[in-house]
Amino acid sequence: MSNTLPTKEQLLPTRQQLEFLSWEIGVFFHFGIRTFYEGHRDWDGKPMPLEGFNPVQLDCESWIRTVKAAGGKYAILVCKHHDGFANWPSKYTEYGVHNTPWKGGKGDVVQEFVEACRKHDIKVGLYYSPAEMGYTERSPKEHDDYFINQIGELLTGYGKIDYLWFDGCGSEGHDYDEPRIIQAIRMMQPEILIFNMWDPDVRWVGNEGGIAHFNNSNLVSELDFSVMTDEASSLSEQKFLPAECDFMMRDQWFYSEYDTDHVKSVEELMGIYYYSVGRGANFLINIGPDRRGLLPEVDASRLIEFGNEVRRKFANPIDSTVEKTENGFSIKLDKGRLINHVILREDLTLGEHVEEFEIAVKAPVLHQSAVVHIGRTIGHKRIIPVPPIEAVQVIIRVTKSSGPIELLSPEIYYC
Repeated sequence: MSNTLPTKEQLLPTRQQLEFLSWEIGVFFHFGIRTFYEGHRDWDGKPMPLEGFNPVQLDCESWIRTVKAAGGKYAILVCKHHDGFANWPSKYTEYGVHNTPWKGGKGDVVQEFVEACRKHDIKVGLYYSPAEMGYTERSPKEHDDYFINQIGELLTGYGKIDYLWFDGCGSEGHDYDEPRIIQAIRMMQPEILIFNMWDPDVRWVGNEGGIAHFNNSNLVSELDFSVMTDEASSLSEQKFLPAECDFMMRDQWFYSEYDTDHVKSVEELMGIYYYSVGRGANFLINIGPDRRGLLPEVDASRLIEFGNEVRRKFANPIDSTVEKTENGFSIKLDKGRLINHVILREDLTLGEHVEEFEIAVKAPVLHQSAVVHIGRTIGHKRIIPVPPIEAVQVIIRVTKSSGPIELLSPEIYYC
């Protein structure tokens, strides 16, 4: 690992990174040829003939209406998974929608997805697996050409793309021409966010369970790369990189007709929300559209129920008077009120500086305040549940920091 010290600019977020954190909730859609071939797994090499792909009721707008109803701000479509199937009519492969029965070979899933996102003001994310079955039969240069050509179709054929999601699975040890790839992407879409590889703006949290670490700092020196290796990729210097927590609504990424009873409950989804958004990361839930091209009804309903529960809990903070102190806030309630949640936010435009903090509560029967929580990072958002307690005052103290402290106004709840 390099000992190069980061510059101030490398430890400050970009405008796009701050916007990404404000999205908070996103929905992943794994959909493609594998949707029509039950039982396939990554890299199993089993054939999936093109004639199987025919989502006759495909309705990307219904997918995105569900995202919107659940309070999501962005959506990501799998454009090409490890099997190599292109969800758009790519000129660089025969293995794509243009050679399937769907719409007589005239369909384009990417186009329909992007149009639906724009219609409903949902940020557009596109997933692309750099590796695919059989790709090692090409030379590294040949594969880079193929890769850049396909990415070029996605980044020049559909207008502004907000987010490009690269999956490192299968690329372990492969030699890509990283400078060439990144230069091409940044030239085609200068404001795009790149997920986790080569020149990332956003990082993978390191698991597929939706759980950020308790001390989820945005300042990192290495990246978890793939589910197929425990080896992290070292960065040349420490950088500001927000985390995203991806996970599945069921037990598989693509649709299966056999795991309907494994759809996560609202209670479990709320738990993951606390572990992700509540620790300053983004919540990215996957739903596999079915063979009709529609979201399974139970998954769509559960996602909306989850969104309603988030709103129910956190739509109405308790009225309070907030006063800034030298190292935090004093929050006074007009009378003794039961509280059980505190939400804190750091002003990340100035960088991330909080390293330790504590929350103290003064109850009507207490002569002095009592500490009820000790934490570490705050970042974009820290949702702190505490056992219910009657309070007339809540005191936030930053006890350790790496620079100037600037917190946004806190919120107190009884949910």
